[in-house]
Amino acid sequence: MPVDFNNLEIAFAAKNDKALKKTHFVFSTMKSNALVKAGTTLTKLALKSGLPVKGIIKRTLFDIFCGGETIEECVRTAAQMQKFRVGAILDYSVEGEKTETGFDSTCAEVIRTIERAGKSDNMPFAAFKITGVGAFDLLAKIHAGKELTAEEQAAYKRVEERVARICAKAAEVDVPVLIDAEETWIQKPIDDLTIAMMEKYNQGRALVYYTFQMYCHSMLENLRQLHGLASEKGYVLGAKLVRGAYMEKERARSVDLHYTDPIQPDKASTDRDFNEGLVYCVSNVAEINLFAGSHNEASNLKLAELITEHGLNADDKRVSFGQLYGMSDNISYNLADAGYNVAKYVPYGPIKASMPYLFRRAEENTSVKGQSSRELTLIEREIARRKS
Repeated sequence: MPVDFNNLEIAFAAKNDKALKKTHFVFSTMKSNALVKAGTTLTKLALKSGLPVKGIIKRTLFDIFCGGETIEECVRTAAQMQKFRVGAILDYSVEGEKTETGFDSTCAEVIRTIERAGKSDNMPFAAFKITGVGAFDLLAKIHAGKELTAEEQAAYKRVEERVARICAKAAEVDVPVLIDAEETWIQKPIDDLTIAMMEKYNQGRALVYYTFQMYCHSMLENLRQLHGLASEKGYVLGAKLVRGAYMEKERARSVDLHYTDPIQPDKASTDRDFNEGLVYCVSNVAEINLFAGSHNEASNLKLAELITEHGLNADDKRVSFGQLYGMSDNISYNLADAGYNVAKYVPYGPIKASMPYLFRRAEENTSVKGQSSRELTLIEREIARRKS
């Protein structure tokens, strides 16, 4: 079914005039790199000093990019999205846990999101990061092939158990779970854990999804290899395709430590491999279930065209589109209106603990070429349309 990402009436149907103006203000602010840097610094200082800024944050940046502070608040957000056929993926956005108690707490919260999704018809996926349930430094040591102490071995065993509990709950309530990719230098244990869970649970359809960050130049071949492994072992490959989220950090580390940069040489190469990945997944849709996470209009149109070319229904459950809450509503809502499966990641958590996520969104909208400008242009056109 044809999709027009410039249909602004559909794109912003979920926002009243007040919400649209607030969104315009936030994206206008983020367009300035200087304002983002100054605002980030001042916000960190204010929170550290205990100044009463949480209310301001909640009414602006938090309200735009997060669904609420609790699962219950997110349920209300998801209900609004459901009116327009857009699903919600509850994403507990608390980061930086470093204690076993913190990891257990995050694991329990992720399980609660899965249980809530199992009771809803508008929460088609759950999601989590392995670093939410295990120490980053431990994962890095495993990735590097270093010998673990007895204490570290016990800690990793607990990581395995937490991941197993999460995936078992997903299987129990029949909610597919997306396991996010992270930095390349901790990826091997994430791969091992995800592949083990796919082999156990992806019988007949994908319950567990591996995330392919296509800005890594090795990732298209990795997609082919993991498809081959799934075919050999007799399970369905769950493939979440994204461009990636750690480019500047990855490049800086490769320079500092003198190893080959794992990131594509340019954006065109990333776009090429992302789109080739879409082609590969849809061409093998009998063996691969695809979740395409992208804010790129051309890639989303490409996937819609592939669905038609391969004779699939727009709402074939083996193919889904995804974007982040607060971004690219013109893509999400127009795809949903055309009948495709669409879900937005809806981050939530206490305001202070959610700030690392919010700072990344602000920086991303400053650094991603055209993202802020594109959002602003569409919002301004819709404001003008409503006035006419």
